[in-house]
Order: sequence, then structure tokens, then C-alpha cells
Amino acid sequence: MKTITRADVAESIYEEIGLSRKDSNDILDMMLDEITQELAKGNDVKLSSFGTFSLRDKKQRSGRNPKTGVDAVITPRRVISFKPSQTMRKQINA
Repeated sequence: MKTITRADVAESIYEEIGLSRKDSNDILDMMLDEITQELAKGNDVKLSSFGTFSLRDKKQRSGRNPKTGVDAVITPRRVISFKPSQTMRKQINA
């Protein structure tokens, strides 16, 4: 299995659309910045035919260090979850 990097996506934009490499990279950066900013504001991001990025708040809970067995408190935090669209699921499972 191969991992696709940010550079791979920018290169793909360059090849498909024909923009310069710099413009392709700038477009990718703007798109990712916009998604990040909306998530930071607390908004969900839905990309049609791709999926939805949503935020979830996790409460404080107790946990245990598996190596030492010492009890620890896991602080409350906000996590991002991704739910793929029906279209994406069909393509992956085809």
C-alpha cells in the first residue's frame, strides 16, 4: 500500500489542470487552510462526493498507562472525525 503525500496531490493537480507547480501547490494550500479554519471555528466541513469532517468533544476520563499500570487522567479535548460519502464508499468497495 502506498501513502499519498501533499506533494503528490499538488503534482496531480499540476498534471491534470495544467497550471504551474507553484499555482497547483497554492490551490492545495488554500483549500486545506480553508478546511482547517472552518474546523477551528467549530464548523463541520462537507465535501460533496467525498465526505464530512466533523468535530466531537471528548469528556475527561480516567485511563491507565499500559506499560507501567499507573492510573492517569485523560484531559477533555476536541477531535476531528471523518465520515466518507456514499459515493466514496461505493468506489472503494467496487
